[in-house]
Amino acid sequence: MDAKQDSHTHHISGQFNKDLIELKKHLLVMGGMVEKQLASAMEALVSGNSALAQEVRDNDKEVDGMELVIDEEAIRVIARRQPTASDLRLVISVLKMVADVERIGDEAKKIAKLSIALTEEGQPPLGTMEVRHIANHVTAMLRDALDAFARFDTEQALAVIKEDNTVDNEYRSATRSLVTYMMEDPRSISRCLNMMWILRALERIGDHSENLAEHVIFMVKGRNVRHVPLAETEKLMETGKTS
Repeated sequence: MDAKQDSHTHHISGQFNKDLIELKKHLLVMGGMVEKQLASAMEALVSGNSALAQEVRDNDKEVDGMELVIDEEAIRVIARRQPTASDLRLVISVLKMVADVERIGDEAKKIAKLSIALTEEGQPPLGTMEVRHIANHVTAMLRDALDAFARFDTEQALAVIKEDNTVDNEYRSATRSLVTYMMEDPRSISRCLNMMWILRALERIGDHSENLAEHVIFMVKGRNVRHVPLAETEKLMETGKTS
């Protein structure tokens, strides 16, 4: 945990403290909602449960609603409190993170929609093992990114960033396997294409989780590491300076 954590929650104004704590709490609640959405979408895919998949699609409205609530809270904090330095970075980071969390919810909704299409085909989907493996990986990334935010833990955030390269490699490998299935049996093309779209959704969830981790580093360190090579980000974590 970074030593700067306490600086975000100790102010002369008790109401300001409460505003920041509520903002942070609501983002974590929203994060928990999309974690559940992703888990339910994957369960629907593996079990062929179209009713559960439809529930995921319906629940996406709650995630969208939570995004609007957090946006309004953040804007209100800026307008009323005019935060500076680390407090302003916290509010800005929340505004950026809520957009990534909402997009993760969208990807979970997409997986649910595709799982319904696969169930309607009446045949077991191909590449399920590869998809489940990547799903477990990106779910862990999402959980760790949210935990890094909750604890202002830049080391854990860096670990999440490092994991995205592994997910990208797994995505490419799983895609190649599905292409092989299609070449061997043209009748599998429809199922494989749907699974490839699911793989793509999972890969995007990994990307958004990486974004969350980058926002945590910005929030704590005050340095924007988006589009920065991993080696430079690691150097920043070690020295607190970029080259």
